[in-house]
Amino acid sequence: MTQQPAGARDANGNLKKPSDGEPDAEFGAVITLDREDDDEDADANMAAAAAGAGAGASSQVIEDESDFTQSFEIDALMVEEVKKKCVELDYPLMEEYDFRQDDVNANLEIDLSPKTTIRDYQEKSLSKMFGGGSSGGRARSGIIVLPTGAGKTLVGITAACTVKKSTIVLCTNALSVEQWANEFRKWSTLQDHQIAKFTADSKQRFAGNAGVVISTYTMITHSGKRAFDTQKMIEFVNSHEWGLMILDEVHVVPANVFRKVLTTVASHTKLGLTATLVREDDKIEDLNFLIGPKLYEANWMDLATRGHIAKVEATEIWCPMPGDFYKEYLASRSGKKRLLCVMNPTKFMVAEYLIKSREEAGDKIIVFSDNVFALEYYAKRLGRPYIYGGTSHEERSRILNFFRHGHPRFKTILLSKVGDTSLDLPEATCLIQISSQFGSRRQEAQRMGRILRAKRRNEEGFKSRFYTLVSKDTDEVLFSARRRAFLVDQGYEFRIVSNHETLFPQDGGATLRSLNFYSADDQARLLKDIRAVNDDAGMDEEVAVADDDLAGAWMKQNMQQNQLRRTKKLQAARRAAAALNGQPGFGRGAGAAGGVAAAKEKKTHSLFKAWKKK
Repeated sequence: MTQQPAGARDANGNLKKPSDGEPDAEFGAVITLDREDDDEDADANMAAAAAGAGAGASSQVIEDESDFTQSFEIDALMVEEVKKKCVELDYPLMEEYDFRQDDVNANLEIDLSPKTTIRDYQEKSLSKMFGGGSSGGRARSGIIVLPTGAGKTLVGITAACTVKKSTIVLCTNALSVEQWANEFRKWSTLQDHQIAKFTADSKQRFAGNAGVVISTYTMITHSGKRAFDTQKMIEFVNSHEWGLMILDEVHVVPANVFRKVLTTVASHTKLGLTATLVREDDKIEDLNFLIGPKLYEANWMDLATRGHIAKVEATEIWCPMPGDFYKEYLASRSGKKRLLCVMNPTKFMVAEYLIKSREEAGDKIIVFSDNVFALEYYAKRLGRPYIYGGTSHEERSRILNFFRHGHPRFKTILLSKVGDTSLDLPEATCLIQISSQFGSRRQEAQRMGRILRAKRRNEEGFKSRFYTLVSKDTDEVLFSARRRAFLVDQGYEFRIVSNHETLFPQDGGATLRSLNFYSADDQARLLKDIRAVNDDAGMDEEVAVADDDLAGAWMKQNMQQNQLRRTKKLQAARRAAAALNGQPGFGRGAGAAGGVAAAKEKKTHSLFKAWKKK
């Protein structure tokens, strides 16, 4: 499927460019079916020629590509349906753009900066994108998967430098827009006047007929009322014919958002970029026909072995609960159970020991807790800085700046889930999870990515460290098994420490006694503090999501849906337990029949009770 310049046509059938401010409603997809000159076709042609010669007929040699190409245009609203149907028929369409032959759209003056060097795996991923067609001069639509720190942004910029047509980049939030703009300036010859940022705070156009627009999915797809300058920018985006559309972090974008983008923004080729082609709602397959197939996926372990990303040692540590805590856990509801898991004194001691020992080893440490009550408790007890949704922008910047530059009092920072998508985090070499978002594989991979960039320490045998602390014999064990499944698929080996005491030095218990909550009295006071708070303290942080933060909004919605499913399951389990209560041998009820009759009697309206008595 070759994407040709499409749009309004004149009386002679030639393409003409839409005027400014007029969206091209007819833009769809022009599909070209090419019979490639492969061995099978060559054999067929030779056989046909031989047969013709034997019959006394003259053979005909086809030299012009147009002689064996059939083209037709599909309505814009039906493109997705055609792609989806072809996937179902096991005949997926390969969407290609013959950009070198596109003389309708203006060329963009852009090249890689002379100081820019791309790595072999980046070059290989781009060869999968630009290897289409018999001439090898076409751009294929699809998805490239590279781990965090492996240079996804540079791959996108190199693709723009290859196509040399107007490019639109869509990101999940305004922070990413700024990062992309800075990367374009750093790695390419693009000048400021050729870059347009379209966010809530910036609505500028590029100068000239071709340039780069960097915006967010939300800004492009928002359907409510818009300010005048925002509406004019939307009209500019929708009326322009884009040679390349780069879709950043495609794994977090809901399908309905993609549909709106692809039907309102006219682009010839689409490049999706992500580090984790994983979604918790199992709709990742939709990307095959919305964007295109997976063109390339790098092997994480191979890149780590070659030094392009950090080598990581992943460890899961099981932390048993003291008896009183576990009794409280068994008797508590879900919210309080989660709080008891993260506030487990054994987990606190292990976290404290890891922080102190890794700081002494020279590591920069990030501690993640989705629970804010625990986050504050840990941070204040350990005397370490922390950031959560309620932390001011100024305070966040101050803490992260100190951490980035290695301030001695900021070797460790504690983060809530705002650190997953909403912060530009500095490099770290050690990550400790004390609580997380249930069984989210995406969050596990996202957090692993926070330490994959740590390549500056090149001591012999150095590895970044990824610790997950799990309260033993609780729901956390099941959730953790699901979370680590993605990383195991990437080739990482998880070392499971079932006996936490083996972590500590054999010094007669001196190290243990120096840690918080070692004594029974301290543990009793901690349990009293936990009992004093309500169940809501055990729930994960409700992160305030900015209007242009699609990733944050998707995470929040996904978490709410997961919590709703768990609540429904819990209610069903309680109803089943209540029903069993009425059966002989299962509680205090007077038998199954009596239990059912009692239930019916309870549900019967008083009016019908009176009628039955009559």
